[in-house]
Amino acid sequence: MTRLRYGIEHELAFRHPDGSFADFTNTPFDLLQGIVDALPEDPADYPDLRIGDQGIKRKRWYVEGFERFDEAGALLRCDPKGIEVRTRIHDTVEAAVAALTADVAALEELARARGLQPWVTGFNPVRSSYPITPPYNAWERAHRIGSPEERTAHLHMVTHGPDLNLSVAGLDGPDLVDAGAKLTHYSPWIVPFSFSSPFRDGVAWGGLSARTAVRTGARPAAMVFLAPGSPHLRATDPSLTQPARLAAEVGRIEFKACDACPDPALYGELLSLLTGLVLDDTLPGRALVPDAAAHRHVAVAGLADPDTHARAGELLAAAERALAGRPADLARLSGLRGRWERRECPAGAMLERSRVLH
Repeated sequence: MTRLRYGIEHELAFRHPDGSFADFTNTPFDLLQGIVDALPEDPADYPDLRIGDQGIKRKRWYVEGFERFDEAGALLRCDPKGIEVRTRIHDTVEAAVAALTADVAALEELARARGLQPWVTGFNPVRSSYPITPPYNAWERAHRIGSPEERTAHLHMVTHGPDLNLSVAGLDGPDLVDAGAKLTHYSPWIVPFSFSSPFRDGVAWGGLSARTAVRTGARPAAMVFLAPGSPHLRATDPSLTQPARLAAEVGRIEFKACDACPDPALYGELLSLLTGLVLDDTLPGRALVPDAAAHRHVAVAGLADPDTHARAGELLAAAERALAGRPADLARLSGLRGRWERRECPAGAMLERSRVLH
């Protein structure tokens, strides 16, 4: 019997008191780290959460950024982009959403007290790229080609989104990889519900998700974590599979292609959709890497595009069938179906607020 447990990783951006977007150009690492330092550390968060090599990820909150190293591999600095909030692994979607909601609220209170206004967006609204300055040294070059994700790691410095995590028990390696390939194939019609990046380079760019247009294809849509040495690990670019870095990651599917969402409840709805798609046994599509062209297409009009709307509706119907007998998931899916009927995503409200202000 397939059993799923859930976790959420959410990237939160900020604005300064003068309204400027807080990023690597105007925000010191220590300012954000000071907020994290004021938040509690709970030993019970481990072994669910990974700390990382540099010790920056010691809490459920940590400064997300890009690390630079000297020729000997010692950490020189970390250019920040925001703060990530992550949950432990929970038995239910409701518990994961509740944990994230509480931890985001605690973070936002401390940030406001330090003059930073939380700002949920899928893409840096004022600049589209992060320059590698100075260029990589020899040590960095050697360590930035170890995987497709390392080679494209700089892209994440202008994007903000969640990892929606499903820890799956009851599926063996091939079935886990198959589920990840299914989510990868259908990603273009999952992500439009989340779109929240209608601005880039200081203007409305004409679409709804700059993050999707720039990121997906070069970066994964879904990632499957298998036991180290598993014969089912696949070499793809971008990666579909990775060896787990801690025991709690074995059997985890991370869906990585959504924009950051202002309401954690939308993450819950999306987790129920992903649950239904993992449990579904009717959808035929599989892909080892995401279709970059399809993602660029949906990034412009989202659910307003007739074909995108129809394909997203097919996924909702398949998920509803697979979730029969799971009333909580079906209730969340009903909320998502309402968004589908209204062709709604967060970017629409963001554009409307911008029109009112200007």
